[in-house]
Amino acid sequence: MKGYTDQQPFVFRYPAIELPLQAYPLTIPVSPSVDNILPALKLDVIHAHHPVLLGKTAVNKAKALNIPLVFTHHTRYQEYSHYVPLPKELVKKIIDRWVGDYMSDCHHIVVPSQSTKTILAERYGITDQVSVVPTGIDPTAFQEADGRSWRQQQGWQDKLTLISVGRLAEEKNWRTLLAALPPVFAEFPQAQLVLLGDGDQRSELETYAKKLGIAAQVQFKGNVPFDDVPRYLKAADIFTFASISETQGIVTLEAMAAGLPVVAVSGSGTSDVVEDGVEGYLTENDGAALANGLLKMAQNQERWPQFRAAGQQKAQQFGQNAQAQKLLAVYEQAAAAHQAKQTVKTDPARPIFDLNWQELFNYEG
Repeated sequence: MKGYTDQQPFVFRYPAIELPLQAYPLTIPVSPSVDNILPALKLDVIHAHHPVLLGKTAVNKAKALNIPLVFTHHTRYQEYSHYVPLPKELVKKIIDRWVGDYMSDCHHIVVPSQSTKTILAERYGITDQVSVVPTGIDPTAFQEADGRSWRQQQGWQDKLTLISVGRLAEEKNWRTLLAALPPVFAEFPQAQLVLLGDGDQRSELETYAKKLGIAAQVQFKGNVPFDDVPRYLKAADIFTFASISETQGIVTLEAMAAGLPVVAVSGSGTSDVVEDGVEGYLTENDGAALANGLLKMAQNQERWPQFRAAGQQKAQQFGQNAQAQKLLAVYEQAAAAHQAKQTVKTDPARPIFDLNWQELFNYEG
């Protein structure tokens, strides 16, 4: 992170390089300074958030320091198989084995939602030493944002504004969201969609919006300063989301904290925080179904106050302090498991050795 200086003490960073095609920092898990400082810190636990590179370093450091290792499984790693130039099903099985092996080195697993906990049970056979601790948000920042002046500044006064937030990448299912818009814009010509976020799929999505004839009503804002996100959300009318690869759907919770009714595809993560008919509407993973949900919301504005109140009440349950207390309890459980020499048990009957290796050898790219 060029030009960034940590404001908090006791932050020690590994070096990273930026991938040229994706503008994404890739951590180099080698740092003599971190190696020297870790023993002096007298750590009680190591908490990893990714199973690769630094994740493996976390395993090695936890073993060397003889302390418990906690891992947060907050990504559906299989959904990123399309980035690897090999047969997708093959890559998914390899990812499963890799992640399963990694978790077997840990003393406790944290998942951000009940649906993710269910996935771990079904895919890896993990039923013990796993706790649901959602990532906490700061509801106050979104509740108190000045949406009125921001809406005026953006020139949205007379527009029905739909908004969505996220990285512009295939696994976020943006094409389904764009495909839902033509019938909505036909009935509400003054409507628009504002997209906050950027990514390697942006050019494709801009071209797709032109193909659908809606480019003039879709604003690709790109990455915006985080402090502006609450203002954008507060200034909009409806939050819409089509991703089915979420483990929690933090942006949906932030939109709810800002008082937005939600229309979203029912998927993991999203369905953990949105109840159909309570905070908004959930739909099938289909452009026509999502369009119907958006039309239903736009046509029934008298229900918006009810959805807003319910959403803000739900978001309040995900405050940072409450989740931090849950995490402290997880660390205590991990310490007890470490003392008893109990690592997480995964199902050994789910290896990658049943792969069709001929498929790999014959693959021509």
